[in-house]
Amino acid sequence: MMFSLRSHKNIQLYRWISISVATILTLYCGSSAYAYETPEISKKSILPQNMDVNSARKILYEKISAVTQIPWYRIAAIDQYERTLTIAHPKDRAHPFRVSGIYMSSPAWAGALNPDQFDNNPISISIFGGLGRDGSGDQLADMNNDMDLLYSMASYLLQYGQSQNDFSIALWEYYHNSRAVQRIQQFAKLYEQFSIPELTHHAFPLPLNSHYSYRSTWGSGRNWGGFRIHEGTDLFAHHGVPVRSTSYGVIELKGWNSFGGWRVGIRDINNHYHYYAHLMGYEKGLQPGDIVTAGQVIGYVGSSGYGKPGTQGKFPPHLHYGIYRDSGLIEWSFDPYPLLHRWEQDERKSRKQVKKGTT
Repeated sequence: MMFSLRSHKNIQLYRWISISVATILTLYCGSSAYAYETPEISKKSILPQNMDVNSARKILYEKISAVTQIPWYRIAAIDQYERTLTIAHPKDRAHPFRVSGIYMSSPAWAGALNPDQFDNNPISISIFGGLGRDGSGDQLADMNNDMDLLYSMASYLLQYGQSQNDFSIALWEYYHNSRAVQRIQQFAKLYEQFSIPELTHHAFPLPLNSHYSYRSTWGSGRNWGGFRIHEGTDLFAHHGVPVRSTSYGVIELKGWNSFGGWRVGIRDINNHYHYYAHLMGYEKGLQPGDIVTAGQVIGYVGSSGYGKPGTQGKFPPHLHYGIYRDSGLIEWSFDPYPLLHRWEQDERKSRKQVKKGTT
């Protein structure tokens, strides 16, 4: 007779010897620990009163952190990185709409050799080496349950330890991609700094009271250094006009580029790389790895580039601004003009509202 993990006798044994995550959460967080237990969120559903999706995510991260002692910002960073991958690969990573962005394939969740690739039994999943765990206390490992997903990822991290180096090793072993490790570490740094999951505010890159002009120039031809397309928008302004970060982010690159001259590259929480080029100089003290906020001055408009370090004046002063999306393996540019126009209008509207409120 074939042994069945799903038999009544074995399920009862499992229930007797297991301690659910829900019970542990109650011990750590008190009887109200599950006040917002795993909300079933769809496009038609309603979050708890006066709560947006980012607040719901923060509650989930903190619940898992209380149980596992994995810092919430590390869990949030992985979750956000996974969300950006789904945006870049919507067909390959399709799943029902939910709070968590973590995606695991059936072989990863249930175990590559598991004959039941839709298995949701934590015991058999564990036997076949799957990552799926029961995080909600219902004794099922559901790959579309937010608590199960987040707890499963945290449990995986715990196998490697709690230090920063352990975290890096765990990420490498999971993704086998140095870009993924770097991105998640950057996201964790941002979340730790600001203590909130909502870091998507943007600013126009030039002060609105300065004299500037711009239009859509993405995709037009360029000849210097060989034929190539223009991967950004040129914002023409006077030498020395402050250049501001358009987003919250981490400075990824700073220095000379033969095309872009003195440039800065900033990675934001949506895994967009913001490229600021042709600067005449940088804001004092700015270094790779620094965290910046939307609207923070990072440099000054110039005309550097198209040559060896220090080359200036081969074109009128302007800011070249580009945005690149990371797909996990490669990056590609997209036209930043619509976003620039929106951020400009949003900032003008905000300034008018502030002005009305003070008069």
